[in-house]
Amino acid sequence: MKWGMIFKVALRALLRNKVRSFLTALGIIVGIAAVIAVVAIGEGASISMKNQISAMGDNIIIVFPGSLQRGGVQGGAGGQQTLMLEDGEAMRRDYPELIKAYSPLLRSGGQAIYQQNNWQTQVQGVTTEFMIVRKWDVATGAFFTEADMRTAARVCVIGQTVVDNLFDGQNPVGETFRIRNIPFRVLGVLTRKGTNSMGMDQDDIIIAPFTTVQRNLKRGSFNNVDQLLFSLHSLDQIPEAKQHLTALLRQRHRLAPGVNDDFTAVDMTEISDTVTSISKMMTILMAVVASISLLVGGIGIMNIMLVSVTERTREIGLRMAIGASPMAILLQFLTEAGVLSTMGGIFGIGLGILGARVVGNVYHWPIYVMPSSVAISFGFSAFVGIFFGFYPALRASRLNPIDCLRYE
Repeated sequence: MKWGMIFKVALRALLRNKVRSFLTALGIIVGIAAVIAVVAIGEGASISMKNQISAMGDNIIIVFPGSLQRGGVQGGAGGQQTLMLEDGEAMRRDYPELIKAYSPLLRSGGQAIYQQNNWQTQVQGVTTEFMIVRKWDVATGAFFTEADMRTAARVCVIGQTVVDNLFDGQNPVGETFRIRNIPFRVLGVLTRKGTNSMGMDQDDIIIAPFTTVQRNLKRGSFNNVDQLLFSLHSLDQIPEAKQHLTALLRQRHRLAPGVNDDFTAVDMTEISDTVTSISKMMTILMAVVASISLLVGGIGIMNIMLVSVTERTREIGLRMAIGASPMAILLQFLTEAGVLSTMGGIFGIGLGILGARVVGNVYHWPIYVMPSSVAISFGFSAFVGIFFGFYPALRASRLNPIDCLRYE
């Protein structure tokens, strides 16, 4: 028997009981659709988080104060004031071949007031190279200058969220508002960045010269900083830069051998790898759970094929009587099982892509349908049909033609 004829007979047998065939394939359809949708949502989230992390800076290393163990007590990153402005300047001065841009960061906060509006937000004191480190641009207006840094000018640039809430969405460039009764003039508005992977609104921010925040808002006489931000020339330089940075800071902080670092240095590759591994783990877990539907669908195919063999016993006996070989009978029923599961896989792929798109549009979730996941799902659906359909096909091929013809 030719393959074309086998396929035609298999398709005719399945269409003879359309509702039963559809219900049998439903398990495969649901399983494949669930796997495609889950993987698309998971991969979309992973790519989105990578993009958000990449937007935080260009080959960036962030140094936090803290993580010094004394008397058995371990402090977390940011838990102590151990970083100084001079630490970052020393790193920039000693390793210019590594450091492309550098900025300290000093945090403060307060209620910004403009006319009848007010908005509680954070203020970050930085240097002019902050925009290079964070890969950020000014949408309107301009950033502050070195002259503003030297004179501790009361100027700032603000994020889009502050514009929307403090200035009712109007262009604030040139306007003056107050923080703790200190006037600040708006020089520019930052481009919108949105929320980061931790759910924080990056646009809810006021950025001012480091010296201005230090003298007017923090009112400190020391050069302590909350973070040191370094941007490297190349991603490949991160291990070398972290090694030099650790050695330099330990030397400047006079830490004896065996004493834990009193700072924490992290880079975007570490954060990206951690987020990616968590995302992949969750995607795999959800895909495994969704794959249970494929197992159930395969059992359904085996069950319905056994019923089909019983119903068509006389037909099997008649075919054998006129010369059909056991192999032809086996291929016939195996093809029917394969066609049933493959058609279910095709419908499942379409349903999964549609479901993922719906979730993405309704919940504004990033979606990425991987071609590899579609190909694997299609191949797996065909495998399920062949695997679970083999036993019924083998059973049909081993029937005795005489017994089949006598079957009522």
